Order: sequence, then C-alpha cells, then structure tokens
Amino acid sequence: AAAEPPLRWEPRCRQQLRHLQDGARIAARLPPRLEGRWVSTGCEVRPGPEFLTRSYLFYANRLFKAYQFYYWDPSCRDPSYSLVIKGKLRLRQASWITRGATEADYHLHKVGIVFHSQKAMREVASWINQTSGEGCSGFLPPGRTWAPGALYELLSAKTERDCTAALGFAMHELSLVRVEQHYQPLLQPQQSGSRLVEELYLGDIHTEWLERLHYRPTGYQRPLQSAMHHVHPCPACGIIYRADEHHPPILPITAQLPMQLSGSWVSTHCEVRPAVLFLTRYFIFHGNNHTWEGHYYHYSDPLCKQPTFTIYASGHYTQGIPSSKVRGGTELAFKVTQARVTPMDQVTATMLNSSEPGSCGLAGSWSTGVEQDITPTDGCLALGIRLPHTEYELFKTEQDAKERSLLYIGERPTDGSSPDRPDKRPTSYQAPLIQCAGAPEEFSNYVSLKYLGKKDANGNEALKPLPVAFLLFIALLVLRWD
Repeated sequence: AAAEPPLRWEPRCRQQLRHLQDGARIAARLPPRLEGRWVSTGCEVRPGPEFLTRSYLFYANRLFKAYQFYYWDPSCRDPSYSLVIKGKLRLRQASWITRGATEADYHLHKVGIVFHSQKAMREVASWINQTSGEGCSGFLPPGRTWAPGALYELLSAKTERDCTAALGFAMHELSLVRVEQHYQPLLQPQQSGSRLVEELYLGDIHTEWLERLHYRPTGYQRPLQSAMHHVHPCPACGIIYRADEHHPPILPITAQLPMQLSGSWVSTHCEVRPAVLFLTRYFIFHGNNHTWEGHYYHYSDPLCKQPTFTIYASGHYTQGIPSSKVRGGTELAFKVTQARVTPMDQVTATMLNSSEPGSCGLAGSWSTGVEQDITPTDGCLALGIRLPHTEYELFKTEQDAKERSLLYIGERPTDGSSPDRPDKRPTSYQAPLIQCAGAPEEFSNYVSLKYLGKKDANGNEALKPLPVAFLLFIALLVLRWD
C-alpha cells in the first residue's frame, strides 16, 4: 500500500495536547481535603516488580487506615498478602520543591499482615528472619502452618517493634500529597452535564529497592481516586472499596493484548517526574521500519501551562521480547540518534547560550521559540543529552474500561540517570499514554511479539521517552532560577 501521510490523524493528537495545555479544567485545593476513602482504579505495578492495589481511608481527626493488597500476578487476581496500616497524618506547608504539592508528616501506630497462602507466609517469614534485627528474628517460627485470616503484627509503636524493612515497606508516599478535581462528561448520549472526579496523588516510590526506605518523594505515583467521586466506568473501584485485609480484591479478568505500538500516543494529563519536572509527551511509532519520534513538552508548573523547553527526538527500536522479570511487559531497546531543542522561555535560552562552545548546538545562538538541531554536537551537555544513545525499555499495552488503547512505558530511574544498560531496565511504568491515532491500516491490530517493530502500512515513524540525566539537570536549574 502507498504510504499515507499522517496528517489526517494529527487533529485528535493536537486536540488532546491542547486540552492538557489548557489545564484541562483541573482544580487543586491547597491544603488538600483528604477525608474519605481513596482507591486504586486497577492493578498497580511498583518497582521490583510488585503488583498491588490500595485502599486508604482518612478520618477528620487526622487518623488514617490504609490497606495494601499484594499479588503474585500483574492482573491482581492471585493475592499473596495484605497489609493493614494505621497511623496519623499531619498536613504541613506547600512544598517548596514540588510545585502544587503539600508536604506532610505521618506517624505509624500499627502495621499488620495477613497471608493468603502457605507459600506467601513461608516467603515473607524467610525475608524477615534473614534481614531483620533481634526483635524480629523469631517473627514466625519455622514450620508454622498458615492460618487463614490470622493477623500478625509487623509494627507496633507501643512495643517499638518494627519488622517491616524486610518487605521494603515504608509510607513515605504520605509525605507528599496533592488532590486534583476535574469533571468527566457523562457518557450516555441522552445525558448532558458532567460528574466530579477527585484524584489523590501521593509521593513516588524509589526505583531502587535499597533506596525506598529512606527516600523522600519529589514526584507522584499512580493516583488513587475518591470512592465517591471516581471516573466511570471503573470495574475495579467497587471491588477494592469493599475489600479488607481478610478479603483482598480479586480484579476482573482482562484480555491480554498483544503489543500494538504502531500509531500515535499522547499524555492523558500533565505529568510530574521526580526532581520536579512537569511535562507532556507525544510519540509516534512506525512499526514498518522500526522507527520512532518523540515530542517532550516541558513546563514549570503542575498544570503544564508555562512552557520552558521542548525536545524532539527520533531513532529506531528493536523487536520486542516478553519480559522475564515483569509478567505482561515487553522488553525493547531504543536508540536515540537525532534530537532538536526549542527553548520556550528566556531562562532556558540564557542557560543554553552560556553552555560550553561545541557542547550544545551552535554556541550563543539560542533564542526563545526557535528550534535548533543538537545532533551535530552529539547532544547537549547542559541538558545531559548524549547522542547516539541507547535505552533498555519496558512497554505494555492495555485497554481501559472505555476500550481505549493505553501504552505504558518504563518508569524513569528516580536518581535521574538513564536505563542505558540491560540491568537498569525498568520494572515498573510511567503514567499511561492514550492512543490518539492508530496505524491507518489494521495491520497493527494483532501484531505478535514476533512481528513487533515491522513498519506499519503508512510508513510512519515512531517515538519514546528520552535520556533522563538531562531531566534532573533541568529540574535543578529550574529550582535555581525560580
């Protein structure tokens, strides 16, 4: 078939980006109101990987009770163990690091664990016995048989016992809080109006297991939604809402989709990265020649209204293979061979103009709103971009409850580095992108892993996230100039 220009697909992608850049009519209260129950909207993946769902209840007197349900599988259908966490939370001042967030202090009173199988009990007991101090070495005597529904105490403020470290458990996510409100249009054609949706963003989990126990978040993880005011439909919400530590949620069966990359994908909201970066992403994958293009729009505010710089990057990617570490994921390698940068404010233009000659485009020639190719200088030292550059990635495609295609791309390392070695390949995901334009022909509908990366019928190109070392650099610069 003759190559078809992608222009006919552009409007939906542009419209989605414009919607985000208009702030998408999002309101965020400072300080946030937390009272009530907040639940996961699906199976979550944390670095490791860990598969879990969450249900957090905040009371008016600042006490909270949180459930974390852990699973063996990425569909959250095979429970391993549940944690019930009780404590107190005190909201403090607006964060001076992460704009739009509120800092908080928390104190844990109790953490209990319920095992859902003998296997889970044996595994957790061995972790605790191997890695905990004297007070925990006999947490569960060897050979103890599993008792369904039995609650074992992992942490008690009263007795000063804490056996949670072996699980990589910490509640530092409560130290950074943001609540967003927006309105979802009603789905039925005969209905007019909209319904309120409230989302609770809590601090991100460090991508390195050993760092997570003392990491203080500067970004967010996947948001919880209000049990009263959530997006509809949400098959998981009611199931998680009704669950407790003895009755973990078993999520509905979802069809396993083959990897379908071809087409265009765009952010669903203004995204926040650790080290304080706000951005939206727009990628195009050309399955028929293994090429990709990525557009990264960076901002200085949490509603993505004040642009700072944009990056266009392109290159090619390898055929995907199923991940042995993260079930349901696909491993790919991406090569970034070309990049262009556009400073969108005077601060960024000035910073680029002061960079060392020959290290970032044409020295002294940067001006606001004018794009410059940084390929001839092998990238941009000031932004931490190296060209050519290879990243080892983890991808996953899903359909949401409205049957829209979602693309999950591996979470960036929290330390601002790049997954430039196979052992740094992500084990969790960033916020999903939504497909705003498919491959013009249905070739990509059931692409098996074997054929992933073959060119789609229109000869389009493709996209994916950039090196991240530069992200940390820019974040620090933004802080310094602010």
